[in-house]
Amino acid sequence: MGSAVWTASAVNISSVLHSTYGTTLFVYAVIVTIANQILLKKFDRNIFVSNLLFSLPFSYLVGFFSDILNPLQLNNLPVVWRLLVDILGLIGVSVGTSIYQRCNLIQHPNDELAYLLRFKYLHGSAGWGQLISYTPPVIIMAICFSVTGQILSVGIGTILAMFCQGVIIGISNKVVLPSLKHHYSF
Repeated sequence: MGSAVWTASAVNISSVLHSTYGTTLFVYAVIVTIANQILLKKFDRNIFVSNLLFSLPFSYLVGFFSDILNPLQLNNLPVVWRLLVDILGLIGVSVGTSIYQRCNLIQHPNDELAYLLRFKYLHGSAGWGQLISYTPPVIIMAICFSVTGQILSVGIGTILAMFCQGVIIGISNKVVLPSLKHHYSF
């Protein structure tokens, strides 16, 4: 039913470049970490290091768990069950992102990107921050499609993530642990 936007893009790049999924995710993270520093308009060592520290194990763990879950053949479930799993996964990831962004101890560079866009450039709009942060992976998927003639790991879940994840994060900020507040210093 489709992967999240950044991960779907990574699947397409790793297919084009014949690289491992985990390595592709990590290279993506390094590039986004550098982009975050550019958006900050200054070098923030704490954000730079924490983005990389988060993304190194995360990138390879996502690849590892993808390999573990593939034999379960969740894609063979009836469409209603797959849609339910996709929606519940999207909600779970969005709520988790809402919580850990408000804790702001350490973030994945992709989430840091959406966070920076949201608060530095988009007047606090979680929906717009998330949507605009998806521009690079969507462009990269389009390039991969032009090279291969196919697009991988994109489906209804990808579309839902693109247009609903930021909104769910914004709602979660208000209703899930509302005592947690955003702490940003850029």
